Amino acid sequence: MTSPSPVTQRSARSRAELLVAPGLAALVAGSAVTALALRDPHEEGSWGMCPFLLLTGQPCPGCGGLRAVNELTRFDLVGALSSNAFVVLMMAAVGLAWIGWVVRRWQRVDGRMISIGNRAGIALLVAFVAFGVLRLTPWGAWLAP
Repeated sequence: MTSPSPVTQRSARSRAELLVAPGLAALVAGSAVTALALRDPHEEGSWGMCPFLLLTGQPCPGCGGLRAVNELTRFDLVGALSSNAFVVLMMAAVGLAWIGWVVRRWQRVDGRMISIGNRAGIALLVAFVAFGVLRLTPWGAWLAP
C-alpha cells in the first residue's frame, strides 16, 4: 500500500498555525508596497541608485521595478508595464502563487508557497536576462524604463 503524497497529505497543525507563514509574507510584501506608495521612486535617488546602471550606464533587467510597483499602487497598469513589464508579470505570478498557498493552507495541506525545479529556475533566470538584453535593442526599446 502506498502512502499519499506529501502534497496532498493533511497536516496535523491547525489552520491558524498553517496560515501564519502566508500572513507574515503578506505583511512583509504589504509593508514594502506601502513604502513604495509613500516614497515615490520617480524622484531620482529617493531609493538609491542601481549599481549596474552606475557602472555601465545601461539599465539592468530590474531597473524600473520600483517605479512599476509604485505605478501599481496608483492602479496605473500601463505605466507599470512601461516601467518594467517583467516585474509586473512576476508580481502577478507571485500573487497567484500566494493565493494558491493560502487556499492549500486553509485546506490544511502543508507546503511551500512556490517550489520550482532547477530547469524552471534556469528558465526564469534566462527569461530575466533575455528581457534585460531585449530592452537594450532597437526592437525592445519600448521595454526600456
